[in-house]
Formats: sequence, C-alpha cells, structure tokens
Amino acid sequence: MPTDLFIAGEWVGAETGERFDVLDPATGQAVASVADAGPQDGLRALEAAAQVQPELAATSPRQRADWLNAAYQAVMDRADELALVMTLEMGKPLAEAKGEVTYAAEFLRHFAEEALRIDGGYQTAPAGNARFLVMRQPVGPSLLITPWNFPMAMGTRKIGPALAAGCTSVIKPAQQTPLSMLALVQILDEVGVPSGAVNAVTTTGAGALMEPMIRSGQARKLSFTGSTKVGKVLLEQCAERVLRTSMELGGNAPFIVFDDADLDDAVAGAMAAKMRNMGEACTAANRIYVQESVVQEFGRRLAAEMGGLSVGPGTREDVTVGPLIDQAAQDKVAELVQDAVDGGAEVLTGGTVPEGEGYFYPPTVLTGVSPQARMASEEIFGPVAPLTPFTSEAEVLGLANDTPYGLVSYVYTRDLDRALRMAEGLESGMVGLNQGVVSNPAAPFGGIKESGLGREGGSVGIDEFLEIKYVGIAGPRPADQEG
Repeated sequence: MPTDLFIAGEWVGAETGERFDVLDPATGQAVASVADAGPQDGLRALEAAAQVQPELAATSPRQRADWLNAAYQAVMDRADELALVMTLEMGKPLAEAKGEVTYAAEFLRHFAEEALRIDGGYQTAPAGNARFLVMRQPVGPSLLITPWNFPMAMGTRKIGPALAAGCTSVIKPAQQTPLSMLALVQILDEVGVPSGAVNAVTTTGAGALMEPMIRSGQARKLSFTGSTKVGKVLLEQCAERVLRTSMELGGNAPFIVFDDADLDDAVAGAMAAKMRNMGEACTAANRIYVQESVVQEFGRRLAAEMGGLSVGPGTREDVTVGPLIDQAAQDKVAELVQDAVDGGAEVLTGGTVPEGEGYFYPPTVLTGVSPQARMASEEIFGPVAPLTPFTSEAEVLGLANDTPYGLVSYVYTRDLDRALRMAEGLESGMVGLNQGVVSNPAAPFGGIKESGLGREGGSVGIDEFLEIKYVGIAGPRPADQEG
C-alpha cells in the first residue's frame, strides 16, 4: 500500500521529510508510517490540480465514465485486500469493512452513469425576442476532506461526482485512516485518470494544511465531511474567496418507536441504525424514543440483541463489534454513559470499559435516560443505545426536533397517516420510515440546520460540482429580413 503523498501523478514524500504512524485501534500499535504534509505540499497539490483543470474539463463524458467504471471494477476485484487495510487502520470487523468497500465502489459506478446525464436547456424568452441557452460546466479545482469513520466510501462519494463533472481535486483523508484513501487514489491512477486530476495529501496538521489552499484563490469548491465545529471554521475561511461549499456535519438522530410498531422490525432497525460501524456514524441512532406502553419490552429485546454481540479485534471472523477509533473516543463514551446513569438511567447491558489493550467499549443499552442527559444533545459515536419513554406523538415530535442538528430521523409505526405526519414534521434532511439504514448511492444524502449544506449521492450529487451558465441569444430574424 502507498504511504506517500500523491501529487501531479507522482508518489512523493513531504517537503519536511516528516512522517506519522497509523495505529491499529484494536492494539494501539502502528501498522504503517505515512508522509506528513505541510502547507507547501498542499499548495503544490492544488497547483497540480489547477494546471490540469482545463484538460480534464475538456474530456468527454464517456471518457470520465469509463475511468469511473474501471475504478469500480478494480475496487471490487481488490475488495478483500482493501477491507483488511480498512480494518487494520479503523477497527471495523472485516465483514463490515468489505461491505463498505462494496458501498464505496457503488458511488464510482453511480457517478459514471451520472457523467453521461449532465444536461442543459434551450428555451424561447417570454417576449419571443431572444433565446435562452443554459449549460452546466465543472466548478473547477475542488478540495475534498473525508472523515475516519468511513475512510473509503466518503472518498468515493466526493471523488466520484467531482471526476464525473470534470473537476480536478485535492483530497485530504483523516489522520487516523489515510491508507484506504491512498489505496483508492492508486487505483484511480492505474485506470488512467490524468496526472494531477486527483491528488492526495495526508497530514497531522489539517488546519495548517487546508487554510492556505482555501485562501489561495485557486480552489473553487470545498466538500467536507466531519464535525459541525470544524465545518463552521471552514465556512468562514471559504467566505473570503466565496468558494462553493458542501458540508456533511454532525448528527443527533432520533429513533422513534410507536406502540403500534412491529417490535421485531423496530429492534432490527435499531440494531442497524445504532450498531453500524460500532455506532461511529453521523447517521447513528443517538436518541431512542419508545412509547411508554412498549418501552420495557422493547428494551428487553434490544438488550438481548446487543448483549449477544461479540467484541474484539475486527480481524477475527467471530467478531461483530470492533474497537472505537482511539482513546479519546473510548473516554467520551464512558463519560456519557456515566452522566446518564448519574441522572437516573438504568443499565440493561454493557456499561463498563473492559480491561486490556485496544479502545473497546461493550454494546450498551440504557433505559430511562433523561432528556437532560448529555447524550441527548451530544453525539455518542459509540455502541450505546439510550432509551427515553414518551407518551404522545406531539411530545415526541417536539423532543426529536429539539436539537440544532437535522441529519436523519427514524420512525417505526404501522399507521400510514402518522408515518406521513412524522415524515413531514421531522426537521431532518432524511427520514428512515420503518427502516434503520438510509444511505444509498442513488439517493440524496445530507442534512439541514447545523448538520450541513448540500447533498451527496443521488442524481443531485453531481450538481454540487457544476456551475450553471446562461447564454442569451438574440432571436432569429424573420425570413424576409435575411440578407
């Protein structure tokens, strides 16, 4: 696997000569040493992207689609290898890592198809004296910042539409999980993507690296997935140059179970919404509201499922729950659980940090969690399911919307009218109705309020990398005026 920077089609070390270790969160031991880029490395990568932008913009949609389809096939062919790399640097079990590799590949295939659908328009002006020609063109060199929790899928969800639209890019993966992204960039190079069209810089100093690129005037777009706190800083920096931005930020997803729900389905949905990626997902069910009459039974069933999961290193075939990403993540989850217990919550399963190496936390179910508990307003980002009872639809809708975030919500009910009322009333960019997973490359992904701007995936995902140009044309002269 490559461990250097990828700039203008070449694997190179950082100008400073510095490197940093990538740690296996199951052991805390280093699995690789990666180049540690500084500001000058970032500017060189952006310069390479800017230089090749006209060339890439001029390529045919079919050519860009062919590159993406070839990359899709290469990722699928190497799925086992890529999954192992992901597990070693991030911790998720191998089966789940392979699932992410497949999910990541689908973004490449999806946007290969979208590259062929970039369209425009032609119409007659209302007065009849002119014609309107509307075209869509690539926005230009794009800065792409990806998180550690889905180290390959979040990359393809950005690189796919950028390349499909004809935009060059500089991608900065998270410090904890750079190897998956470097492997993807290597694949894109191998399938013939032009040198400089996709560049990758890894670093321990994200702020120092990104700010000069944002303020340079050469970048025209920034796409970021990460915390709301960092996203706000980046938005302020982008304002100076009026960069196009798309932001997928924090979440605080409510998972609502009404008393008429199929409890088996609701428990299965809660497991999917809570335990994907050990709970380290912005879409994870963060607040589980269960109607009073069924909360005890729901909690019993959920605790049985959660308590039966196997915790350990993701490389073991029998493991279903891997480690959290680092010590800070483990500490935060433990603090949030203790805060909830201090506030009166009851532990149904889990709740104690295990002894030994690695950053593990057991699957945990809490019941009677107060709406004032810290985990009611903070992302848990761990395998903890907090249950809070409610009495009425109006009450739970108010609780669900009482947050500055609005990424995704989940609702379980068999009442169609209630389902539609909740779907319309919930303040979130996505709603899972009787399902615990909403992510799909063919669907628009994104939030409202402080959960972000713009959408990724779906038919609109490529729009984030396209500018609309209007050309006004004088209307044709009558035939008797020609000559």
